[in-house]
Amino acid sequence: MSTTTDTAIELPLAPGLWLVDQNHSSVNFSIRHLGLSKVRGRFNGFDARLVVGESLAESSLEATLDMASVDTGNSDRDNHLRSPDFFHVEAHPEIHFVSREITGSGSTWQVDGDVTILGETRPFTLEVEFGGLADFRDERHAGFGATGQLRRKAFGLHFNLPPGTGALLGDVVTFDLDVELIEPRN
Repeated sequence: MSTTTDTAIELPLAPGLWLVDQNHSSVNFSIRHLGLSKVRGRFNGFDARLVVGESLAESSLEATLDMASVDTGNSDRDNHLRSPDFFHVEAHPEIHFVSREITGSGSTWQVDGDVTILGETRPFTLEVEFGGLADFRDERHAGFGATGQLRRKAFGLHFNLPPGTGALLGDVVTFDLDVELIEPRN
């Protein structure tokens, strides 16, 4: 395939449904604490599906994070994050992302879509780096790194963000993803 600006972008992946390799992927996040350092965590339960079409316009990404699987390495903090103060896991068990547009070429891509947290849906952009393709155990794998940021107050996550005072936790949450996808079998 040839690469051109508007009409035909070379797609580095074969068409079809690419599924996440759970054993070689991770969804991590960080948030500022006291404005001094970052608290880091991960979601151990997640899924992603990339539909690669014949063109970018026919391609899409959908992903979910299991909110109950939050893991910051501190069980008290994790239980608090699952509570109504933050994620309210009983009422809102997942974060859900659906792409609207995928753009880019070569190793640099952007996925624009909508993310739903606590019943609130907002635009969310992932800056994606394509790491390449490799064959492993009779399967073709594609590797990606992605980053994106959101403001938690846009989703009603106001805990510890009192107006006019210094907050213990920052508003901006940064997501860092390392994802391997497995090529569809024909």
